[in-house]
Amino acid sequence: MSIKFLDLYKQYQSIQEEIDQAIKTVIKESAFIEGRFLKEFENSFASFHEVKHCIGVGNGTDALEIALHSLRLDPKSEVIVPANSYIATSESVTTNSHKVIFADVKDDYLIDPKSIEKLITKKTKAIIAVHLYGQPADMDEINKIAKAYNLKVIEDCAQAHGAVYKGKKVGNFGDMATFSFYPGKNLGAYGDAGAVVTNDEELAKRSRLYANHGSKKKYSHEIEGRNSRLDGLQAAVLNVKLKYLKRWIKKRQKIANFYLQNIKNQKIILPFVHKNRESVWHLFVLRVKQREKLIEHLNKNDIQTGMHYPTALPKLQAYSYLTQDTSDFFACKSDKELLSIPIGEHLENEEIEKVAKAINEF
Repeated sequence: MSIKFLDLYKQYQSIQEEIDQAIKTVIKESAFIEGRFLKEFENSFASFHEVKHCIGVGNGTDALEIALHSLRLDPKSEVIVPANSYIATSESVTTNSHKVIFADVKDDYLIDPKSIEKLITKKTKAIIAVHLYGQPADMDEINKIAKAYNLKVIEDCAQAHGAVYKGKKVGNFGDMATFSFYPGKNLGAYGDAGAVVTNDEELAKRSRLYANHGSKKKYSHEIEGRNSRLDGLQAAVLNVKLKYLKRWIKKRQKIANFYLQNIKNQKIILPFVHKNRESVWHLFVLRVKQREKLIEHLNKNDIQTGMHYPTALPKLQAYSYLTQDTSDFFACKSDKELLSIPIGEHLENEEIEKVAKAINEF
C-alpha cells in the first residue's frame, strides 16, 4: 500500500461522527452565511492564537488582499515578500495595485532580514513575513527593521497554525496576520476558507467591513467592498477540527523528530528549527541535488512526495515583467533541490520508518 503524502479521508474517519453532526446542524438551521457557527469559530480561533480579533474570510489569498487593503498604504507602494512562497503572497500585493519586491531567504527557507534591509527604498511601505513550512520567521529582526523604517508588517501564517515564536503564537508580531484553511493545511476546511487576525481594533473593523461589501448591516454600505465570507459549513467543520489541532501538531512534531534523528544520508540536507521557535511542521522539506532520482527511488518504494516550491517566485512567467535581479538569490538556486516527504497525523510508525529507511538507502 502506498504511503500517502496526505490522507484527508483518514482524518475525516477519525472524527466522522462530530463532523457529520456539525454539517447536519448547519443545514438544519440554514446557517450557511454568517450566523453562530462563524462567530463560534472566530472566537475560538482568536482564543487559540491569543489574538483579540479574528475575521473569517473566503480563503487565504483573500485574507492577504484584505489585510493589505486595510493597512491603507500609499498608492503604488513597494511591498517586500520572500522569494520562496506560494504565489498568493505576492499576488496580494499586485491586486492591491502595489509593487512586489522579492527578498531572498536563508537556508531555513524563511525571509532573510538582511536581504529585506538592502531592498528598502522611499517607496517601501510594508513587509510580508511568511512562516513557511510551519516554522516562524525571525520576527524580532523583521520588526526591528520595520520600526526603523516605519513599515507595516503582515504575517502570512497560511502554513503555521499554532506555531510559536519565543513563547508566543504567530499572528501576534505584525500589524495583521492571515491564515489559510485550505483542505491540506494542518487546520483545513472542506473547501476554501481563510481568516485575518489582528490585535488592532481599527484594522479589524476595516477588514470586516471591506470583506462584507463595505456593510455592517444588509443594504447599508459605508464603502465599496468585496464579497469574501467564511461560510457556516466551513466554520462548523473548522470548529470541530480546532479541538484536535494540538494533538495533530504533536504528532507532526514527533514524526519530524524521528526523521531528524533517523535520516542519515550525506546526499540529503535536512531542515532545522531555530532555538526559541516551535514549528508545527506543515511540511518536512529536504534538499537534494538529485531530486528527480530520489523521487523515482521513493516512488518505487510506494512513497508519495511533493515539491514546495519547484520554482521560486521571481522565476515565474507571471513576474517576467519585473526588472529586479534575483539571479544570486539562494531561493532561486535551491528551488530545484527542494522535496517534501510525508508528514501528518495519518502516518503510522511503520510508515515513517519505511520512509527514513528508503531515504537512507538512496
